[in-house]
Amino acid sequence: MKKIVLSLFVFLYLPSLTVFAQQAVEYVWWNPAQSDVPVIEGQAWSGKSIQNPYDRLPAQAEKSVRKEVWNLSHNAAGLLIRFRASTDQLVVRYTVSGKQALPHMPATGVSGVDLYAVNSDGNTLWCAGKYAFGDTIQYRFTGLEPNDPYHQKGREYRLYLPLYNSVTWLEIGVPKGVTLTSLPVRNDKPIVIYGTSIAQGACASRPGMAWTAILGRKLDRPVINLGFSGNGRLEKEVVDLLPEIDAKLYVLDCLPNLVASVGIKPDEIKTRISESVKALRQKKPSTPILLVEHAGYTEGSLNPTRKQLYTEVNELMQQAFAQLKSEGVQKLYMLPKSAINLTNDAMVDGTHPTDLGMQQYADAYERSIRPILNEPIGEISTMKPLTQYRDARNYDWETRHNDILARLKSKPPRIVFFGNSITHFWGGEPKSTLANGIDSWNASMEPLGVQNMGYGWDRIENVLWRTYHGELDGYSPAQIVLMIGTNNLQSNSDTEISDGLGFLVRAMQARQPNAAILMIGILPRRQMETRIAALNQRIAQVAGEVNATFIQPGTVFLKADGKIDEAFFSDGLHPNAEGYRQFAAKLLPYLKAPEPAPKARK
Repeated sequence: MKKIVLSLFVFLYLPSLTVFAQQAVEYVWWNPAQSDVPVIEGQAWSGKSIQNPYDRLPAQAEKSVRKEVWNLSHNAAGLLIRFRASTDQLVVRYTVSGKQALPHMPATGVSGVDLYAVNSDGNTLWCAGKYAFGDTIQYRFTGLEPNDPYHQKGREYRLYLPLYNSVTWLEIGVPKGVTLTSLPVRNDKPIVIYGTSIAQGACASRPGMAWTAILGRKLDRPVINLGFSGNGRLEKEVVDLLPEIDAKLYVLDCLPNLVASVGIKPDEIKTRISESVKALRQKKPSTPILLVEHAGYTEGSLNPTRKQLYTEVNELMQQAFAQLKSEGVQKLYMLPKSAINLTNDAMVDGTHPTDLGMQQYADAYERSIRPILNEPIGEISTMKPLTQYRDARNYDWETRHNDILARLKSKPPRIVFFGNSITHFWGGEPKSTLANGIDSWNASMEPLGVQNMGYGWDRIENVLWRTYHGELDGYSPAQIVLMIGTNNLQSNSDTEISDGLGFLVRAMQARQPNAAILMIGILPRRQMETRIAALNQRIAQVAGEVNATFIQPGTVFLKADGKIDEAFFSDGLHPNAEGYRQFAAKLLPYLKAPEPAPKARK
């Protein structure tokens, strides 16, 4: 991330509380297209590889794809910009090159922007903006709460760009004196969606209500929207571009543009489906592919001609899918019409979704994709993965995640130690601004090859997010140590905490089935000793259910009366240097020692 030096000062005048005066607010402006690092998320190609800053296809594609596809690739569908600011207001101003509205889709969806905030607990909140459409379009967001209760560092914002128009110029303004920090494109592998006008976003009322945007928020992953209105036809020229994207999942949802009425023969449709899958599988042998049936038309029950169109093309999809599976194509999945299950009010014109329809699409996709990615969620908060930004005064959560991912790749550890601030501020790399037990970490953990995976203020659901987003991928640890849950005490019941821990351990085991799991009971803390003792009994039972080892080294901190010994703590929660030394001595016997080196033959 980078703190932006904002420039181009102007004055915007807002009505005051009286009719006799006006209050001037001086804004400073940031142009994301001029950033020296990629900040426009949703682009598979950027920088010098694209013709215009907000394009969706590389410049080289102009020579290969049809003109209609190329023209639509200039639309900003699916693009978003992330930044952080502590401000009560902000303004977005920009220009577009096309018509601002369509007969069946409002200007707010065709040409508007949409702003969401992410609070320090990882929850997404929608921001209402006052808009004015003209040669320059302006959205003004006022009355924002500048900060969450945890700190004064502001929050993350995500600005979704127009679905059916091309952005030629855009700036984001905040009041003078406010620091706007740009956030780079997330390094998660994206979900890549090749589709039709429905994927592009018709007829969402605003960009954040396109089903691709909703899905991105649900899964908290980048999404590449390659929806081309009327022109998503599984064409080789576009399919050949897809393997250039290192995707988490490829989605092919083009059947609405392949019905008989567009003049493509049934055999050709089957061929396009099969050849598209084979082309992807040849260059991306292990990336999952999801084929999607035509979701139908909402008047299909009353219009036999329209019903026949989607029925025929879905039968072709089923035939192609069965043939591909019989040929041994792996990690190929299908989302059927019955699973999408649109209701009567889900479409504007029988073809394009309303906001209700967009939500139903996104829900169906989530139900299908979570099993493919092995990212289940549960009904309680401890089973729903979230990021957080609660301890921003001490460190940046997203930066630590990225640094740890880089370290896991460059120096794969033998043991990973997941936790919260108690682990984070013990010692090890990446270095923390706070470290209360460096000597004991260096003496006991470092020789065993332990990677500190603690994040200050983390809860169970935050470790679940990290598990789903790469922190147990690409290497093979001998042991996973887990000590998490103390920060859930204020917001969750004991049952929710213990059940959430079981859910988390299963997620870890799914990614590292050969790693031993060591669950550490929640450490005693001031005025919570009795509750934690009872909770640890529940956690011990959960450990047995998930075949994990359970230990309670935290008992070293208790006096004979069951209360904590304050001599071992800095604040009744976090151990001091001596506390960490005592804790390490109790923990060491349970950590896996390195395998002895094989003896040399004589």
